[in-house]
Formats: sequence, structure tokens, C-alpha cells
Amino acid sequence: MNAGVNFADIVVIAIDGGNSKTDVLLVDGSGAVLGHARGIGASPQTVGVKRSLEVFEQLAREAGAPATPPFATHTAAYLAGADLPKEEEAIERAITERGWSQSIVVGNDTFALLRAGTSDGVGVAVVCGAGINCVGVAADGRVHRFPALGRISGDWGGGGYLGEEALWSAVRCADGRGPATALKPAIEQHFGVRDLFEVVERLHFGGLPMAVLHELSPVLVQVAETGDEVAEQILQRLVDEVVTLASVTVRKLEMTTEAPVIVLGGGVLTGVRHTVIDEIAERCVAVAPQAQVRVVDIAPVVGAALLGLDAIGADEVAKTRLRLASVPAGVVGQGTDGVVNGGAPGDTDGVGERAESFGAS
Repeated sequence: MNAGVNFADIVVIAIDGGNSKTDVLLVDGSGAVLGHARGIGASPQTVGVKRSLEVFEQLAREAGAPATPPFATHTAAYLAGADLPKEEEAIERAITERGWSQSIVVGNDTFALLRAGTSDGVGVAVVCGAGINCVGVAADGRVHRFPALGRISGDWGGGGYLGEEALWSAVRCADGRGPATALKPAIEQHFGVRDLFEVVERLHFGGLPMAVLHELSPVLVQVAETGDEVAEQILQRLVDEVVTLASVTVRKLEMTTEAPVIVLGGGVLTGVRHTVIDEIAERCVAVAPQAQVRVVDIAPVVGAALLGLDAIGADEVAKTRLRLASVPAGVVGQGTDGVVNGGAPGDTDGVGERAESFGAS
């Protein structure tokens, strides 16, 4: 650490602002967790910058920040919906105007996943939760990213897309336009209806919000695990998309002859069966033979906090302390299997990950 600096007096407010939920973590410069709060999703693209910041401020107070700004020394805000540099800049300006902290960094939430899954923030991260995105950071600081604005920017994947595909296939099974699939009864059971068209009508008339389609993603995965051909084809397309995102990024950053860490995260990718991850890893290794593919289920807010500690110049002891901390709601801490939330026993780099690492040894 910097000589003469008492890092215990430096406070970082870390924000992981997802589409479905928001996590706020307060940590000091020594890596000690001061407080945590979880609340509703408040993506700036969905609710607007002003409303987003109001939600974040309320959660910061619940986590233990002062009632009025400044809340911390440094703000590390990594948000879904901060997809373009101009969006990041606009949010950063708005936070600056509200006086949250002396320094501020705003980025897309996929960067927080990358930092959570690596020892230094270098590598490639693919997140598949409500949506899908990919970022890469090279050792020399070069960054590759995608707009991630949905179909208008060439995207396919994420829980919403998978749910929509599952319902589409189930409806076509029901009316005879498509092949038989167990998705039909599974979706009927999920919504508690006897006729799938009840779901269609409720979606059409607003009785169900379109956002509920995201709920069908785990249903799709479960049906695919039974060997249902239609569900497997949808899941296979997701595998293709994840591999494409990672492979393009590895090539763009000229990592094919290196040993890039490829981090997979988000509710969809942490919920699929082992064989799906195996296939993704095998195909990524075909592009970069020394690649290591990791499934990371440590909370991205920890990655945001680690990026905050990086920004203030904290040492590795502080970062390890943060990774091993225990805070409410299982954001970090000991799992029931004896693994530090997603971290394999004996991890030499302190990186939390599911108990497998795939790729070159």
C-alpha cells in the first residue's frame, strides 16, 4: 500500500446494478466489509438515470453509508444498461453532481464479473442472465466489448430470449405447427394453467408482464436435461452464442497463443449442467489451446468492490480479505459444500469459482 496512507479510513462504495436486483457493498481500504444491502433492479436504461441513482443512494444508506453525501472516498459502480461509453460517462457525471465520493468509476456489470473471476481483471467474461454480454481486457489494457443492446446490435441469448424461444416452441407444439416437446406441459405447470393459450392471452392483455418469460429459462434447462430434442436445440444455440462471443473477443485481443482466463457467469450459465460447460470449454480451447474456462458464481458486487480496491491502490492482502469476508445474503462467504462461494478449495489465486476449471492444465 502507499506509504503513510491509512487504508482503513478509505471507504469504497461498490454497486452491482443488475436488471433484476441491485447489490451495494461498503468496504474499507483494508478489505473489511462494512455493510451490504440488496434491492430492486434499477438499470438506467429501464428506469432512467435519476431513478437509478435514487435507488442506489437508498441502498447505500441501508448498507451503512451516511444519510447525505459524500458516501465514500471512491465509487465503483458497475451497471447493467451501461453498455456504451457515452452511457457510462453520463452516469458518472450524474454521480459526480450528487457528490457521492472524491473519485468515481462507472462501467458495465460484465467488467465486475471478469474481476470477480480473475486475480487481476485480465481475460474474457461472458455473462448470461436476463441478457447476454461479453467483455475482454488484455494484459496491456486493451478492451474489447460489444454494444449488447439486444437484437438491434446482433445479440441473441439471455434468460428473456431463452424463455421466449421456449414458449414459442411450446405454442407451436400445442397448435400443431411444430414438433412435440415436453416444454408444453412444463410451461403449463410453471404457470399453473391447464391450457398453454391461457398464458399467451395473459401476456397479450397484460395480465402477465413480458418479463416473466425470463422465468422460463430454468424450465428450458430442466427439460433439455431430460433429452427433449426441441429444448436441447435451443440450449445448443446458446452454447454457440457463448462460444462465438468468447472466441471473437480472444481473437480481437490477440490472446489465442496466450493462456486467457474465460469467465462464465450469470444465472443461466451457473444453472446449466456440467456437460454444457464442458462443450463451451472444449470449443474455447480449440481457439486458444491454453485457455482456462471458469464458471464463477461469486456475486459480481464483489468484483465491483475489487475494482474499487484496485482504483485506490489497495494491496493483495486487502483483496484476499474481501474475497474471504462474510456478509449478509450470501454475497460472499462459506457455502454448504465447504467451498468459498463458488471457490474451489486450494485456489491459488484467491479467485472464487465453481469447483471446476476447464481447459489446459
